[in-house]
Formats: sequence, C-alpha cells, structure tokens
Amino acid sequence: MDHAPHERLHLVLEQQRAAFDQDRLPSLAQRRDRLARLQRMTRQHAQALAEAMSSDFGHRSAHESRLADLFTVETGAQHAIKHLKRWMAVKRAPTALHFLPASNRLMPQPLGVVGIVSPWNYPYYLAMAPALAALAAGNRVMIKPSELTPRTSALMAQIVAEHFAPEEMTVITGDAEVGKAFTELPFDHLFFTGSTAVGRIVAQAAAKHLTPVTLELGGKSPAIIDASADLALTAERLAFGKLLNAGQTCVAPDYVLAPRAMVQPLAEALIAAVRRHYPRISDNPDYTAIISPRHHARLQGLLEDARQRGATLLRTHEEQPGDRRLVPTLLLNTTAAMTVMQEEIFGPLLPIVAYDRPDDAIAHINAGDRPLALYWFGRNTAARDEVLARTHAGGVTVNDCIWHLGQEEQPFGGVGASGMGSYHGVWGFNTFSKLKPVFVQSRWAGTRLFYPPYGDTFDRLLGLLKKIV
Repeated sequence: MDHAPHERLHLVLEQQRAAFDQDRLPSLAQRRDRLARLQRMTRQHAQALAEAMSSDFGHRSAHESRLADLFTVETGAQHAIKHLKRWMAVKRAPTALHFLPASNRLMPQPLGVVGIVSPWNYPYYLAMAPALAALAAGNRVMIKPSELTPRTSALMAQIVAEHFAPEEMTVITGDAEVGKAFTELPFDHLFFTGSTAVGRIVAQAAAKHLTPVTLELGGKSPAIIDASADLALTAERLAFGKLLNAGQTCVAPDYVLAPRAMVQPLAEALIAAVRRHYPRISDNPDYTAIISPRHHARLQGLLEDARQRGATLLRTHEEQPGDRRLVPTLLLNTTAAMTVMQEEIFGPLLPIVAYDRPDDAIAHINAGDRPLALYWFGRNTAARDEVLARTHAGGVTVNDCIWHLGQEEQPFGGVGASGMGSYHGVWGFNTFSKLKPVFVQSRWAGTRLFYPPYGDTFDRLLGLLKKIV
C-alpha cells in the first residue's frame, strides 16, 4: 500500500494546525483580508476558470459558469465581508432570574482546520462557498476537489497557492485514493458535498475521530404542479431549473407531480419552453455537456430501461449520435419499477407523474427519502401551505426552481438522506464556529444560598423558585 498520500496530507494538516495554534482567534481585519483575497482571486481568474470547467465537461456554458460558479462566490464573499463584524461579536444571552446578577455571553470561536470535499458538477462554487464560510469563521482550510474535473482542480490549486499561504488555505488534488485518505484525517470539521452513498462513507470515516460533519447530499427533488398553476409560466421556469448545467445540479427538479388532466398540456408547454431556451442542442454554446462518457451512458441506460418497461419518451430535439450534449427528454407513464424513478437522475431527463388528488402527491413524496429541494407551482395558497406543512425537504422554492439556493440570508442544507447541517451567510459562519457559552458570575452571587450545609433555607428557596421560574 502506498502511504505517500497519507503522509503528505498529514504534513499539510500539521502545518495548518500549528499555524492555527499560533493565532486561535484571527482579527476582523485578518478575516476580511482573506475574504477579499478570495473575491479578488475569483474575479482575476474568472475567464481561465470558465475555460477550465468547459474543458473538463467537454463543453460547459460560459454564462452558466459565470452565474452559478463565479458570481455566487463573489457575492457570498461580499456578504460575509459586510456582516462579519456582527457575526464575530460576543453576544449577550438572557440569564434566568435565580442566577442574577450574573450574566451570559455567547462567544464565537473558530474550530481549527476544516476539510472540504467538493464535487464535479459546480467545481469552483462548491469548493469555495464552504471555504469562504470557514475563512470568515477564522479557520484554516484544506480542499479536496473532484478528480472528474482535473483541469479546474489543478487551476484552483494554482491560484489558491498564489493568493493564500499554504497554512491559510490549500487545495489537494489527486484520485479517489487521495480523497479517501483526505476524509480519514482528524479535521476539526469535515464538509462534504456529493452523493448520499458516498456521504455515508465519509460520515463513517469522520466518526473514527469524532470529527463533526456537514453533508450536502442530493436525492429525488420533486416539483408539484397544483391545479391552480399557470402552465406556460410553470413550464418556462421548470425548463430553466431542470436544464441549468444540463440537469447536473443537486437541487434540480428530479421529477414532476401533476394533476392527471394537466400532464399532456404541461408536457407540450415544457417542450415548447425548452426549444425557446435552446433552439438546438448539438453545438449550442448555451447547453452544457454531460461530464463524462460514463455518466452519459448511465443516463442513456435510464432512458432505455424506462422505454422497455413501458414509459413514453418525448425528446425535445433530434438525437445527435456521438455528442455528449444529451437531448432533454420527458418521460410519461413511468412506474416505481423503473430505475429512473428510483435513483437521482442528475441529467436532462424529467419524468412527469400523474396524480388524482393532492393527498396522493404528498403521499408519493413522503414514501421516499426526504429530498434536498421541493418545488411547488400554483396560486392556491391554502394548497401550498398544506404541502409545506405535510412534507419535509432541505429547502423550497415556490413558483420557480433553484433560487432558494442563492439566498445568503437563508440557510442551505439537506434533511435526512439529503444531508445534515447547513451553510450560507451566518449559518455557514456558525457551522464552522464553536458558539461557546460563557457564564459570568457576580461578586454578589445569589447561588451561594445553595451551598451546604443544606437545611430549611435550601428547601424554602427551592420551593419558591419552582413557583416563579
């Protein structure tokens, strides 16, 4: 067995931990400087990063890279810089009557060295968004990006080394063996974005060191169409949300639940919307390719399995053999036995499942794992609130798709099989901080009345407190 990856990783971890031990509570100015450097790095290398991502994908829309990978990091860093002073402040907390005149404080402290394992689908954003939260909280950061985007990963390693000292933040490139060794390090916090199956393995590796983990996973995120929905508007927004990054998005709508009478008109409206967004698929600079031949073959296998089991496939464009830009396809008449209804799709395939009563749609969602996202379309607020009350999801967008992910004033994270923990904005700062409670006792402490020897005074005082607390 080659122990070199383990030894190299441990050396980097020890270097960062030693640096943290010398400066356990970085100042506001230090943290803002690190965030500003990350923001500047993103701006300076935006074109090179977009080109690297496109090369890794076989083609990736430069506009989508600018929006989803680069703009999101810039604005996240700016939000943190703006609010960091308030986040870092020691805050007063209420003190119970029987402890007065003592007081409570809540003191945020960085955890130490944070490990981040990022995926291939948004290779820059999903590495740097948690990194900026960890830096804002005062931590040192080690990042292991995906081996499926080697050019982007190599470029990230290069530009991070140019803008940060290795004891501040560093990028570790390598294959799956390096990734496995990375997750086994005794970090102070481990942050993983990826599949549920791999997330379970990562959690088990972290448990050996009692390392706390944040898991941002995925799952089959449903879109519910209410009978009150505007079909044309719904189709336009579903088409965008599903085909951003060619469906290779953890919060993409995985399947649609629609009233039975609306299935056919919705399908027709979706096909029309997709053709407006993408007049052609092959050689279209706006439409992203599937990341690898293996992933492309998997998606084709889902289609073939569904076809053989009786699904109706509605392709929005003519097939172009040999092109990794996969034609968007709607699937009607699907059944639970089809693999496409069992696995997260992660591509431009969209099953539309008919329901007869709203209760049936809710039951369908609740029969599976809790999804990372849920989408609801309609104008009936009572029906909307019923769905929100009776289902669980990591996050929800109403009358659109995806956009809840971009809210810095809201937490983002999964629930159940779609993940644990959250980040973005202050929630990211808190994830990578220890919010340490501090109790400050007064010279005139009333608690001395609880000291032994115990007797009648103790009994009377305890009885009184039970009445007034």
